[in-house]
Amino acid sequence: MSERLDEIVARAVAWSRSYLGSAEYTTRCLAFVEDAYERPNGIEIFGGDTAHGSAVLYQAGEAGGEPPVGAFVFYDCCGELRGERRNWGHVGMVMGEGMVIHAWDVVRIDHFRSVTELTPPPAWTAPAYVGWVCPERILLGHQQRDWGGSGGRGRGYGSVGTFCARGRHTPCAGPR
Repeated sequence: MSERLDEIVARAVAWSRSYLGSAEYTTRCLAFVEDAYERPNGIEIFGGDTAHGSAVLYQAGEAGGEPPVGAFVFYDCCGELRGERRNWGHVGMVMGEGMVIHAWDVVRIDHFRSVTELTPPPAWTAPAYVGWVCPERILLGHQQRDWGGSGGRGRGYGSVGTFCARGRHTPCAGPR
């Protein structure tokens, strides 16, 4: 990683650690990992509207080896949210040594492989590992942004270049 990228990732990791144990991001895992990059760095990144949508957009997949610090690790996870049953997905950010910080019931740290063993909420499927995306891909097309006060959650898509991970997803089955 470049020195600039190392600094961006270090700020994202520090920001995310400050939320350990917080329930503020329950059901908002994507917002949590995006905010980790965006808020302390004054930038806006451009993923999908859901963790699953971002995994598809970024073409997340098994890239081999341990994901690097700052990588997003994606999981398929189906359930009902706001009256709609679908694969919403789940995502965490790598802290190092295979550990990811993610918003589940509260913000917590688990090994990226053990997230699949978490007990899902009623009528949800357990997370199924999809793969990861490197920080360079997450930051592709990012823009400077002054989040000031509450800051909005604008959406858009940056330029698409080469990806460092590829994969596929399982469809959402009926209610469990």
